[in-house]
Amino acid sequence: MKLSNKTQALQDLIAPAVQACDVELWGIEFLPQGKRSLLRIYIDKDVDENAVAVTNEDGEEELGRGIGVQDCVRVTQQVGAILDVHDPISGEYALEVSSPGWDRPFFQLAQLQDYIGEQIALRLIVAVENRRKFQAKLVAVDLEQERIQVEVEKQQILDIDSHNIDKANLIYQD
Repeated sequence: MKLSNKTQALQDLIAPAVQACDVELWGIEFLPQGKRSLLRIYIDKDVDENAVAVTNEDGEEELGRGIGVQDCVRVTQQVGAILDVHDPISGEYALEVSSPGWDRPFFQLAQLQDYIGEQIALRLIVAVENRRKFQAKLVAVDLEQERIQVEVEKQQILDIDSHNIDKANLIYQD
C-alpha cells in the first residue's frame, strides 16, 4: 500500500485544501492516461448519528450522513485552485472528487482497522499461495509489523505484508 512518488507529492499538496473543507482526505488515485490524466480524490467524514437535519444551499436535507454533493463541490473548487497555482500535473487532466462509496478502496494500512471481520478484495504484487487476487475476511491488522491477516476459504489464514498489496477494497454486504 505504498504510494508512488507522484501520488505522494499530489497528496501532500492537496491535503490542506481538503481539510479546509471540513472533510477527511481518504485517498487519491493518479492515473496518467496518455494526453489526459485522471486525478481521483476520495473524501470522507464521520457519520453523526445525533445530527439534526439541516437543509443545505441546494435544498438537500443533510442528516450527518457523511459526504454529500456540496462537500464534493467545495473540495473540487479548493483543490482545483491549488492545482492551478502549483501546476503539478503536466498536460490535461480530469479532476474527480467523490466519497469512497460502499466498496471503498483502502490507501493506508490504518484504514483497514475499522473493517476487521469484513470481506475485502485484494490484489497483490507478488502471489501468496499461488494467487494474486482473492476475496477474504479481514482477521487482523498489525501496524507495527505492517501486515494483515486474512481468512480465505476453508479457514486458511494468510499473513500478508502490506507492501505486497497493490489494491484493497471493501466488499459491501447487506
